Amino acid sequence: MQQSPTQDTLVGLFVASGIIGLFFLAMQISNLSSFIEDDGYTIKARFQNAGGLKIKSPVSVAGVKIGQVSAIQLGDDHRAVVAIKIKNQYNKLPSDTSASIFTAGLLGEQYINLDPGGMDDYLKENSEIDITQSAIILEQALGQFLFKKSADK
Repeated sequence: MQQSPTQDTLVGLFVASGIIGLFFLAMQISNLSSFIEDDGYTIKARFQNAGGLKIKSPVSVAGVKIGQVSAIQLGDDHRAVVAIKIKNQYNKLPSDTSASIFTAGLLGEQYINLDPGGMDDYLKENSEIDITQSAIILEQALGQFLFKKSADK
């Protein structure tokens, strides 16, 4: 059975569009499609333990993604210094905003949740968040629970 060149071209286009679709799906899942834009501003937060937080981890307020982690370094005080890139449209975060590291689901990725305060002045470029809550490490929590149970006996 002989195939026409038109059928071969259509099949080729179908396969190529499928590959392109899979590529964009992989980019969305891996969080690589949201490159850091230059139109945002950077703030910093210090955590005792950054846990499994990674560069490009989401940053949200009330469940709405407003930015992402742009850098994680060890500070002079031996705490994790996390740089957060916030989109410019969210430039009304009060200066007493607090930051917490949470886990999406039981074993999901970690993200930073910002809880806005009530001050009249706002976070600006290179501002630092003073109130932070580090990541909860599951192994440490289980160890403390088991140690407490064995001490109670």
